[in-house]
Order: sequence, then structure tokens, then C-alpha cells
Amino acid sequence: MATKKNNSKNPNDKDFKFYTKTFWKFFFYGIGGIALFFLFASWGIFGSMPSFEDLENPDSNLATEIISADGVVIGKYFQKNRSQLKYSDLPKNLVDALVATEDERFYEHSGIDGRGTLRAIASMGTSGGASTLTQQLAKQLFHGEGSKFLPFRIIQKAKEWIIAIRLERQYTKNEILAMYCNVYDFGNYSVGVSSAAQTYFSKTPKELTVDESAILVGMFKNSGLYNPVRNPQGVKNRRNVVLAQMEKSKMISKDQKEKFQALPIALKFKLESHREGTATYFREYLRDYMKKWVTENKKPDGSDYDIYKDGLKIYTTIDSRMQLHAEEAVEKHMANLQEEFFIQAKKNKNAPFVNITEAETNRILKQAMKASNRWAVLKSLDKSDEEIEASFSQKAKMTVFTWKGEKDTIMTPIDSIRYYKHFLQSGLMAMEPQTGNIKAWVGGINYKYFQYDHVGQGARQVGSTFKPFVYATAIEQLNMSPCDSIIDAPFTIPVGRHHVTESWTPRNSDNKYRGMVTLKKALANSINTISAKLMDKVGPEAVVDLTHKLGVKSQIPLQPSIALGAVEITVEDMVAAYSTFANQGVYTKPQFLNRIEDKSGVVIYEPIPESHDVLNKDIAFAVIKLLEGVTEGGSGSRLRTTGGGNGYNRVTGYPYAFTNPIAGKTGTTQNQSDGWFMGMVPNLVTGVWVGCEDRSARFRSITYGQGATAALPVWGYFMKLCYADPELKVSKSDFDRPPNLSIKVDCYVPKIVKDSTATQDTEEFSF
Repeated sequence: MATKKNNSKNPNDKDFKFYTKTFWKFFFYGIGGIALFFLFASWGIFGSMPSFEDLENPDSNLATEIISADGVVIGKYFQKNRSQLKYSDLPKNLVDALVATEDERFYEHSGIDGRGTLRAIASMGTSGGASTLTQQLAKQLFHGEGSKFLPFRIIQKAKEWIIAIRLERQYTKNEILAMYCNVYDFGNYSVGVSSAAQTYFSKTPKELTVDESAILVGMFKNSGLYNPVRNPQGVKNRRNVVLAQMEKSKMISKDQKEKFQALPIALKFKLESHREGTATYFREYLRDYMKKWVTENKKPDGSDYDIYKDGLKIYTTIDSRMQLHAEEAVEKHMANLQEEFFIQAKKNKNAPFVNITEAETNRILKQAMKASNRWAVLKSLDKSDEEIEASFSQKAKMTVFTWKGEKDTIMTPIDSIRYYKHFLQSGLMAMEPQTGNIKAWVGGINYKYFQYDHVGQGARQVGSTFKPFVYATAIEQLNMSPCDSIIDAPFTIPVGRHHVTESWTPRNSDNKYRGMVTLKKALANSINTISAKLMDKVGPEAVVDLTHKLGVKSQIPLQPSIALGAVEITVEDMVAAYSTFANQGVYTKPQFLNRIEDKSGVVIYEPIPESHDVLNKDIAFAVIKLLEGVTEGGSGSRLRTTGGGNGYNRVTGYPYAFTNPIAGKTGTTQNQSDGWFMGMVPNLVTGVWVGCEDRSARFRSITYGQGATAALPVWGYFMKLCYADPELKVSKSDFDRPPNLSIKVDCYVPKIVKDSTATQDTEEFSF
């Protein structure tokens, strides 16, 4: 019996085909939609995307670095303290820690970790994210943390992926690692590994140990939470996780991991700021210079440079080692001398002021009140002058400067003003006379509390340090020599001569006269009558003309009294002028810049040295021989002696016992308001000034107020440190003697004696 064929279709087969077709339709629509989504994102429809040029030059907001002549970064100008480094600058242990902790398949993927992404999707993020180092870099560079709103976050994630892929195409893996290490914010004004290493460990990245690198890598997770200063225990735990990851990736052994995990968190924390660190006064001087420089030097596209964002590298002439020696010398001596000042002030009811009226005291204090930040703030709040003045008499908590560290106290603002008026200030500059390169610049005792720069800003009376300019004029115009004799006797310049309106009779400080003396002895002992007689012979016009040729920019009155130093000149100008003598009569303008580079290392500025002839070699050498006499048997002889005397407990660093040739000159102004020492060896000229902010705040006695006690010890201490540092190559040789010297300079050399009396270096002025 034939069977009937069943041609009816199974309805289940139809349903299966329908669902299969629908699935693939939605699958391809989905894939197409995702592709379109990423395409639209790459076109910038969902928000701007970085261009090719942006990827080539990401906006990295780099700090400008100030670099010393010996290659040390001595400061920065920044909004964010970010420094650029190359992959070769990174230590291997930090790279290993970073890859092991943040992206173990970094060298295998092309910007997106497929395995990690699928794992994160499958676990709904519970097993950790899948963001690669390249994606994190893309986020840091181009959109930051992003939105918390899910739709926007999805768009940002897509853009992040696209940027990551582009970065991988544009840069090598090593370049990506370096960029990532340059942009992360580690807190405490430190952006990038270079700044973080300096801030937390006072090291360069290359000097970081394995455990220190692990600390920084641990901070990549959350620098706010894992801040070593605020959360040492949390940082230690996180560091140990990083070390465990390094062991897991076979970058360190188990024994090494356990050894490093047992170490405590050891920081050498030093917050980088504009008011602290090395060469603070110089950096501020340089900042003012750069403000003008950027208006005169434009980028290739015509726009202005920004010293806070453009990552310039300013190569200076400052030697970081010499700068530290200079700062140490100022600190050691000024702290020592200040102790004596406070001791003497206890006996003075109007301390620190000496021999001034109550009205004059009130004028000084009121002037300081009106110049204070407190006055400016209260004035901005529409307070009356009477209300503001009353507030200065109300006690308040404050932190004040002391040489033993900052001190919390309670006092009235007006008392704090008087307290700060007690402090002796100082300015020091050291320069190579042959090149004009400034090697050290100390503008004051503490920039945080005293911003006034006593090197480039503050002109003070120079006392006897002006006398060599008078002697140089006499040697040039009168054909005199250091060995020529002149009589030390009472002397008067009458009314009408050299613009004198009253007859002028200068006195020697000890009221004694020595009879016939050589010019060399006269300068060594700072004899006032001899300087006045030489001034009378050549006239003030000739002296002023020569002084200006030597580089002094101050206005100088055409009066004979300038022979004794009644002239206000900056330390910078005095060093430049004296350097002319050491440079065989050629003036070289002080120079603090070697070059400026952009962030790519392209030189964008190199200064042109400025110099001109002032004196012939013979005259310049004759002045040097005169100045050598000051340290051989005059007011600077304590540089060579080993026996002390009155006040020597405040002569910091004594005995110096220098035996090499030194040309120098002490200076002390009227009432001991200013103490100076100008010291020279063949390849380094250094000027030091010491005094209070106000001329009426001073030592009562010449013992401590004279240049030989107030300023010379800073020079002596500084030079001892320089000579102990052979890499600096500070000369101990003779000054170069010109061939066929036409001026007699080899006079009878007296036996080196004990330090000359204090009164040999004082001056009386007639105004």
C-alpha cells in the first residue's frame, strides 16, 4: 500500500529561520551602528577631536626651567609644576613598575587591550577596568576625568579609544611611556615624574630606588588618596601592591619584593615654590627680565611666549655649587652678626634705631605700615587710615622669621615691623671678570620674608670702596704710580673750587696724620686726606666720567666728597666696575644668560656679550697692586692673619689664613650704616654689602659695623668654600702682569701685621 508523502512544513522550522535572520540583521545593524558611532566620533560630531598637529604637539602646559651653568635645575616658573623628560631619563625600575601595575600587556596591544575590555564587559567592571596606559594618556591630554553622566561617559570613552589608537600610530611605546610620566599630577604642585621625584625625594628620576619608584607608580591610581605626606600608611600599602605586581611579572624576585616591602616610607620632601629654594633673588630678577623679553621676542607665528606654560629652558651663567656656597656664607655670618646686633639692641630703648628723634622713628614706622600688605588689604575694604593704624596696635597670632627657624608668636603688627627693622641684610654677587658671567647672586637673607634685592635693586653708599676709582683716575691722568708718595696732612678745598659751596676739610678717622706715604699705603689704610688730595688734583668730573665708563649707572654728584664714598651704587655695578681692573682694563657687562631654548630644544635666544676698553693694561694692573696692599697690610689684612682681637667672635670662619694673591677693598659709610668688601682673585670678583634696611638702624660701634667685620667675613667664608671645591677651579695664582710694564708697582712690601685697627676704615663725609 502506497504511503502518502507529507509536504506540510514544520512551523518550528519557520520560527528558527525568522529568529536567525532577525538576529543577524540586528547584529549587522549593531555593528554598523557602532562603526558609525566611532566614525562620527572620529569626525568630531560628538565634540572636537585632536588634530594631527595636536597629537604631534599636545598642550602639555610645561614649566619653564632655570638651568645653572653646571646643568642643575635651580628653579622653575609655572602654573603647574610640570617638567618634560625623555624615555632615556626614566629609570628602568619605574618603567617596570608602571607597566606591571597599570598595563601588563602594554607592549602587546595597539592602544586598546581587547582581552581586558572583554573581561571588564563580562564582569560588568567588577574585575577591574581595561583602560590601557595609552588610553589613560589620551584622557590626561585631551579631556581629563570626563563626565559622570553615562551617555556622555560612553561618548568620551569612544573618543578615548580613537585617540589612543592614533597615539599608538604616531608615537613609539617608549615615547608614550615618557609622555604619560610627564602629564600626571602628583599633587603638591608636582606634575610629572621629574617634578614628583624632586618634590618627594629631592632626586632626579634616574636616582630613584625601586621602592621610591613603586611609591610614585602607586600614586598613579589616586595621587590625592595616596599622598606620601598625608597618608604614609596608605602609601605603604599601595607601594607593596605595586611591588607584588612587579614580582608577579618577574621584574623582581620574591626576596627583593619582601626586602622592599619591609622598608619604611622615607621622604625628603621639599615643596618647590617661587619663594624658596636656591637663588630665589636671582630667579625673581630673571623673572622681571623675562617679562620684558617676551614682549620683544615673539614665537615664529607672531604670538607671545608664556614663561609659565611654554616649557622654555633658560640656561644661566649661575653655578649652582658656587651659589650654594654663597648662600651658606651669607647665612652663617649674618646669623652670627645678628646675634650681636640683638644683644646691643637690648640697651637701646628705641632699638633698632640709633640717634634719631621720636618724630623720625614714627615717620619710618608709618612709612613701613603704608607699604605693608596688611595696609593694602584693609584699604581695599574701604577702611579709613585711622582705623587701619589702630589695627596695627592690636595683638594677633603670626609666624615670624628667626635665624633658628620660623617662630609662632603673638604680637602687634607695629611691633612686628620694628622687629623686622632689626635684621641686618646682605647682598653678594660673584662674577668672572673675563666673561662677565655672574656665578652667584644672593640678594638678601631670606626671600620669603624680605623680598627686596640688595644686588640688582638696592643702591647703597659705598664708602671707601669708591676710592680705587679716584686712584685709577690719578694714575691715568697724572701718570702716578702706587709707589709715588704724597703727604698725609690737614687739607681743605675752599669755597668755589670743584663746585664746593662750603669749604671742605676731610679728616682721617683717627684724627692722626702720617706724613709722607705711598699711594699703596694710603689706599691700604683708607687715608681720607690722600683721597681728597687726589680728587682735588684730577677734579670730580674726571672721576665721575671714569666711574661711568667702569659700568656704574648711578647718578654721581660732581662734588669732591665722592672721594670718600658719598655715592649710592648697587652691588652689581660695583662688581662690574672692579672686574674691569681684573680684566686688564676691559669692561665686560655682567651677563646672567647663556641661551634660551624652546621646549623642543631649539635655541631661540643667545645674548651678545658687551664690552669696551676703559683703561690700558698697565693702569689696570697698577690698581690691582694697590688693592693687593689692602690685604697685605691694611684694612683687609685679617684675611691673612691667624690671631684674633676685639670682636673676632663675630668674624665668621676666621681664621682664613689665605696665602694667595688677593686684591680687595673694605668700605664703611658714615655711622657704620653700610659695610662693604670687594674681593678679587684673577678669575672671580665678588662684592658683599651688609647693613640694615634703614640707615638709622645700625651698630653703635665701629668694631662690628665696619666693612672688615660686617662684610669681609662673608667673602672669606665664601672663598674658603670655593677653594675647598676643586671642581670650581677658583684661581690662587698671581694676576697677569702686562709685558713691559711701564708703571712702577713693586714698592717696599711691609711685613704682614696683625689686623689693622677698626678706625682705619671709617670715613667722615661733608654734604
